Amino acid sequence: MTNSPDFEQDEVFKDEITKVSDFKFGTTVVKVFDDMVSRSVPYYNEMQRMVGEIAADHVKEGSCLYDLGCSTGTTMIEVDKLIPSDIRFIGIDESPEMLAKCDVKLKEADFVRPYDLVTGDLHEPLPIQNASVVILCLTLQFVRPLYRERLLRNIYAGLNPGGVLILVEKVLAESTVFNRDFIKYYYNYKRRNHYSEMEISQKREALENVLIPYKLSENLLLLKEAGFGDCEIFFKWYNFSGLIAYKKS
Repeated sequence: MTNSPDFEQDEVFKDEITKVSDFKFGTTVVKVFDDMVSRSVPYYNEMQRMVGEIAADHVKEGSCLYDLGCSTGTTMIEVDKLIPSDIRFIGIDESPEMLAKCDVKLKEADFVRPYDLVTGDLHEPLPIQNASVVILCLTLQFVRPLYRERLLRNIYAGLNPGGVLILVEKVLAESTVFNRDFIKYYYNYKRRNHYSEMEISQKREALENVLIPYKLSENLLLLKEAGFGDCEIFFKWYNFSGLIAYKKS
């Protein structure tokens, strides 16, 4: 994979760190985030295309589309290509630095639709209203487990009947045997994208208490318990998955 000239290269963990602190989406990470995620998430571009395609089939006239944990706006820019320009987009992220970068990218992408960028903590109740599509792209995994069901119930309540939640997550394998294999394959993927052993190790340590993945079955159970009816897997690559969950009419 080659880096886009628009990306500042991710070298956050290139040099040895005496004491690795918990991963944060601050200024240092924001500057390199697009490169970081494109080199760290398999099939990231295809995943974004699929999210846009699914969103386009489910968004309803006069409603809103929410992107929770919108980061630098990549998902909104991809979805924008496929959805009528009168649909309001609402991006929520707890990092003001991410939202500032997102706003710049949306303007550079000549966004003409109405949109709001809101600083919000997903551990707290969110004002989701009149939504036909809600997107959680690589976001729920950063919400502390204690608060995940409440967040999903909050989303369900804010979705209009017939609305959908599109959820993309890093996941654990159902079996510990396969989990070890999948992690090995994933680190091989990062090596192929030119991350060093030190970078892989230090980032893993920084994320240890911050990114807490669930099994695919556990995510499906959470969605059902939050009230969603039909749920379907639309993407799977070793320890990454995409789900769509439907709120019945």
